[in-house]
Amino acid sequence: MDSSGTRRQNTRRRLFEAAVTLIAEQGFSSTTVDEIAERAGVAKGTVYYNFASKTVLFEELLRHGIELLTDSLQAAADETAERGGSRVDALDAMIRAGLDFITRYPALMQLYVAELWRTNRAWQSTLMQVRQKAIAVIESVLREAVATGELSAELDIPLTASALFGMVLVAALDWQSFQPERSIDEVHSALSRLLQGRVSGVRP
Repeated sequence: MDSSGTRRQNTRRRLFEAAVTLIAEQGFSSTTVDEIAERAGVAKGTVYYNFASKTVLFEELLRHGIELLTDSLQAAADETAERGGSRVDALDAMIRAGLDFITRYPALMQLYVAELWRTNRAWQSTLMQVRQKAIAVIESVLREAVATGELSAELDIPLTASALFGMVLVAALDWQSFQPERSIDEVHSALSRLLQGRVSGVRP
């Protein structure tokens, strides 16, 4: 990538980070483009040069964030498969990857949860599409586990995938908000035990 492309990428990253932090703190409606520009350390015109409007910036922010999470989940599954691990091992690795991601981007995930239930937003369709991509990664591993006999053929794959995704998201946000003294290893261990005991039927 040339220097101008690198600069634009860095500028967009700063705008993303500024926007997600401000909107998580004070809400979408209360956050102004001036504030986003100031937090990012750029001119107001730079925001509009990169994004047509605050709404477009926010939509791209959500898309970008959940796509990063999806990539993290897929990488965890792929790395487990390369090591010869089981599909349940892959699910466990995905839990850890999800916790790691939320630890790095807590404001983004708080924002995602807040926006998930607001059906009147212009970006709702985009949010549902990128959420489904993340869920689909988990569904794929569950299907493989059922096909190989690791998990029961009676498993409701779409619902179980959504439950696992939600479990990690809510547990991580609850941990950071109400039990910050716990380590990520403790949280992962607790969720791993749930996975092993409640999903696969194998006691740890």
